[in-house]
Formats: sequence, structure tokens, C-alpha cells
Amino acid sequence: MRVEEAFAEMDMNAGDEPAAAFATVRATVVQASTVFYDTPATIEKAGRLIAEAAEQGAQLVVFPETFVGGFPRGTDFGVTIGGPAQAKGRKGKDVFCKYYASAITVPGPETSRLASFAAEHGVYVVMGAVERDGHTLYNAVLFFSPAGELLGKHRKLVPTGLERVIWACGDGSTLSLYDTPVGRLGALVCWENKMPLARTALYGKGLEVYCAPAADDSDLWLASMRHVAHEGGCFVLSANQFCLRKDYPPPPGYAFTGFDEEPSPDDVVCRGGSVIVSPSGEVLAGPKYDGEGLLTGDLDFSEIVHAKFDFDVVGHSSRPEVLTLVVKDQPQVPVTYASSASGKVLNKAS
Repeated sequence: MRVEEAFAEMDMNAGDEPAAAFATVRATVVQASTVFYDTPATIEKAGRLIAEAAEQGAQLVVFPETFVGGFPRGTDFGVTIGGPAQAKGRKGKDVFCKYYASAITVPGPETSRLASFAAEHGVYVVMGAVERDGHTLYNAVLFFSPAGELLGKHRKLVPTGLERVIWACGDGSTLSLYDTPVGRLGALVCWENKMPLARTALYGKGLEVYCAPAADDSDLWLASMRHVAHEGGCFVLSANQFCLRKDYPPPPGYAFTGFDEEPSPDDVVCRGGSVIVSPSGEVLAGPKYDGEGLLTGDLDFSEIVHAKFDFDVVGHSSRPEVLTLVVKDQPQVPVTYASSASGKVLNKAS
């Protein structure tokens, strides 16, 4: 099989022959902080972490949610219900402008740089990023191959809580799965993983390696990841950032609103909790709460077959005559342009 064919995205159904069958794959989840408001420095930090993981034999490296662009922890962007358009609201928009400038286009020069790291070290990379599309931002996950290709992306379907102020909703067109020599890869982001139908949409394509970039450092998150692995009969790789207050710009350039008081520079504002879980729900690595670092585990794909013997959520354990799911996987666009027979766009400004 040609390399290009091996990396191609496929529209798969449960029951297809697994890509990795009974292979063992070494996977690494990265627990590290963004260099906030400095995307070039964050990209180079990612390159160093990919190199370190590759030195440990990793074939697949998964990064946290919005690692590129940053998770704006503690920021309210000046949003109040019924508040004035001036004063705090204006200041919040200025903060958003700085955050917008840290986002990346997909594809773009930053994705080319990340793809070069994947190629240099011969690994698959799954990267959380803030994607800029026009003047709208998305919480995205990017997939890169060892051939130096951007395979595709997933956009978070529903940003959580106040996240909706800064990130738009994705659609079903990026509920994608990638059939690779290291397994069938897919991703959902943080609390998007609490959406049963979104999980089922990926299970239905034959998901084997479930990537869950996150920003949730609670004890309950570990329980959720163990449940998802056991439910789906898949490996779960959840990567979160470990952040100190000093990993963000100091006040007044960056203020932690919503906290009882402004954290001191060495206070932990996200403790991590990255973890790798097997299809049986067994924790293979982590959770890690004590700083930045890499967690590595060997994924024995025969464990998927063992798990599916007991329960196959979209196979012999399903009841399609009772319960079915329809996934609308076409892009949802707000404006569609008609073209004349000559191919010129109608109403085009001269």
C-alpha cells in the first residue's frame, strides 16, 4: 500500500477490518502549558516535546486542548448580562483582539511547521489549537502524519459555558476518523466527550484510538475517561495542560477574573490530570497532577478485541430496531453563492 493510501481518511463502518489488528503502538500524551500570547514560541515548544516523545519511541503524540493559541483560563472577556457596551465591555474586546491574534489559520504557516515536526520525527501528531477562520474562532484538533501532511481537523461541536463567547460551534463535517498504521484515530474535545451521540458517531466509524484533549483537571474527569474507554472498547488518550499563574502574562496584562483573589505567580491554575486508558478501563499511564511531562503507554490492540467480546456498543450490543443515530455530516454554511453558466460569481464587486 502506498503511504498516501495508508494516511487517507476513510468513511468507515463498524465491522471493517481494524487497521492495527493485533499490533502494539507506543503512544504519548503531552502535559504542558502554552506560551500564552506567543504562538511562535508555543509552536517551537511543541517541536521540542515531539522530539522528546519520539526519543522515547512514541509513534503517536497527543497534545492538550488549545495548546496552540492557549486556553484563556480565568478570562471573562468583559462579558456581562445586560452590561454597558463601553467600559469593561470595550476592555474585554481588546483582550479578545489579543487572543484572536494568537489563533492560527488551518492550513497555514503554523500547521506547515507542525507538519514538519511530525515528518522529522516520524510520528503522528494530534494537536489542540485555536483555529481562526475569517473573524471567527474555533476550538480545533489537528491531525498530522509522519509524511508531513495535515490529515484534517475536528472542531468542537459545542463550546462549554462561557467558551461560547469566543469559540463558534463546529458541525458534523469534522466528526472525522483517520485510518492509519497506528489505529483508527478520532477526537472529541473536553466536555464535548460528555455528548453520548457524538461519541456514538465516532464509535460507528470503528474508532480505536480515542483522543480527548481537555482542560478539565477534576477528579471526575478520570472517571469519565475510564467510562468512555470501557464503553467504546477503545484506547483513550487524554492530554491536559499543567499551568502555573506565571505561565500567563502578569497583571494587568492578563487578569484572572472569577477567582476569589488574583493567584500568585507560583499558584497552580490547572493541575493537569492527563491519562491513558485501555479498552477495559484500566489506567495505563497517569493521571499526572505534579507538573509538566510526558506520559507514555504501549497500546496492545488485541485488548480491543477482548473488550468487544463482552460489549460492542455499535455491534452485537446494539439494538438498531429500537435505537438508531443519524449523523448530519455535511458542512453547515450560512451563505451559498450561485454562479452563472460562464462560471462568474453573481453580484461580484467590480
